[in-house]
Amino acid sequence: MGDQRPWCFILGASSGMGEACARQLHAEGMNVYGLHLDPSSAQPRLDQLMADISGNGTRCRLVNANAAKSSVREAVVGELKELAGGGQGVAVVVHSLAFGALGPLVADGGGPPISASQLEMTLNVMANSLVYWVQDLYRSGLLGRGSKVFALTSAGSSKVAASYGAVSAAKAALEAYVRQLAFELARSGVAVNAIRAGVTLTPALRKIPGHERIVQRAREINPHGRLTTPEDVAQAIALMCRAPSTWITGNVIGVDGGEYFSS
Repeated sequence: MGDQRPWCFILGASSGMGEACARQLHAEGMNVYGLHLDPSSAQPRLDQLMADISGNGTRCRLVNANAAKSSVREAVVGELKELAGGGQGVAVVVHSLAFGALGPLVADGGGPPISASQLEMTLNVMANSLVYWVQDLYRSGLLGRGSKVFALTSAGSSKVAASYGAVSAAKAALEAYVRQLAFELARSGVAVNAIRAGVTLTPALRKIPGHERIVQRAREINPHGRLTTPEDVAQAIALMCRAPSTWITGNVIGVDGGEYFSS
């Protein structure tokens, strides 16, 4: 029999915004199922996360596996159906996968251009996977009236930065998928939105060449005089999850302290 507490399912739960969402939604009284992909050296940090988001009458499950693999998706959805199928299903899905290729699209002396396989991998992991997961969760009866899906995007979906072309394209596709999924799932009472965070100092950001300049610029232009934090994003998602309404759907919601309109 499934747990009667609502479950949240987080793709990319071990760091950055995904981790912050796991902590915040646990604090809101939800069970947490997190999928992540990390080396064995990260285990002590993951053990601490697991300890922090267990208890309080809630359940927690962290699985180290590749979210882009169909076999992983099949196994995880099956397990979620056992855990949540007899209760309220999956109330919240957070798509926070930040694994993509960085580099120029054309050779310009700054290194070899991104290959076809790198482009396809980036689009598949950071955008297409949202569709595949929502399809399978919905087909399994785990998404229903009141469920909310959040996909993490960035200003890079409409702006340019060195070496960010493939990721930028994936973020633009992700936002298009959010609109289409929101349209198709509206009659089922499922809301789908993209969260456009401001510049946030996460492991993914630190991988971008020249990220120091991005961080400095964000601090200069943000009306609040600081960067966005993962906790800012998690609190915004939790706020939207507290109300039962799914009337807010199909949007790109800025959680950036006014950074986007100040740039």
